[in-house]
Amino acid sequence: MTFKRTLLAAAALATVAMMPFGASAEEVKKIGLAVANLQANFFNQIKQSVEAYAGGKGIEVITVDAKGDSATQVSQVQDLLTQNIYAFIYIPAGAAAATVPARLAKAAGVPVINVDRNADGEPGDTFIASDSVASAYNVCKYIFEKAGGSGKMIIVHGQKGTTPEVDRSAGCAKAREEFPGIEVVAEQWSHIWSQDEGFQLTQNMLQAHPDAVIVWGQADALALGAAQAVKVANLPQRIWVAGFDGDTAALEALRDGVFDVTATQQTQHMGRLAVDSAIKLKAGEKVPPQQLLEATLTTKDNVEQFIANHP
Repeated sequence: MTFKRTLLAAAALATVAMMPFGASAEEVKKIGLAVANLQANFFNQIKQSVEAYAGGKGIEVITVDAKGDSATQVSQVQDLLTQNIYAFIYIPAGAAAATVPARLAKAAGVPVINVDRNADGEPGDTFIASDSVASAYNVCKYIFEKAGGSGKMIIVHGQKGTTPEVDRSAGCAKAREEFPGIEVVAEQWSHIWSQDEGFQLTQNMLQAHPDAVIVWGQADALALGAAQAVKVANLPQRIWVAGFDGDTAALEALRDGVFDVTATQQTQHMGRLAVDSAIKLKAGEKVPPQQLLEATLTTKDNVEQFIANHP
């Protein structure tokens, strides 16, 4: 879809008759949920939370999965907006074209609740996410201390330009300022935050830098792939591997010693908060423009509580 056609679609949708603002909680009957990629455990957890919580309130949730493709997501959101949704919960599929779905929804008079990723230049009415800057700082500080405060580090970034990638990079950079002995010798960006990418990118970087002692995957899937690459490389030194997210499978791997540290995000809370925010916004109530939640530093010492009861 061309940008011109997208703008025309936005103009057309602005004329669509939607439910009036000021609806009470009882009148909110349908919410649209656009998810970046349901292959990712993190997004699946949010989807399940939204659907379960909304269902308990008698609210229908129409979920669409962009499978990591921004153009697909734009088309899906256009379709959602023809189905008389009362609010739109939005996890952008990427940085490219991320503003378009938010703009379409706002043009149609539909409140926008962004989760995990915001659209730069077209933010939602509220943005719900972990405080990735603070949490990434904690993860990197922990792994730097475990490595003895010095050594070579490689980074497997998430999808370039997305909110979590940018914020996690900033948080870790802040921690590096306190550890001048840590040297980032290689960093590469993934496309869909996948375990396969984590393996391939880490394998490539370890071949070029076999003396690295730290690998940070900016998501647990990337970290699990990185840990696999470290194992296959069979290098003589101890290599510390860090992640981020608190994915359910990754928490079990962390317990079993596959990698060393992550930050567990409150995915269940995010889903419930997104639904509550949708109801409040449609009712004309004020909602904070940004709602940041704590992601808890998680190691083998405290992981069992999150396996038993994911927040």
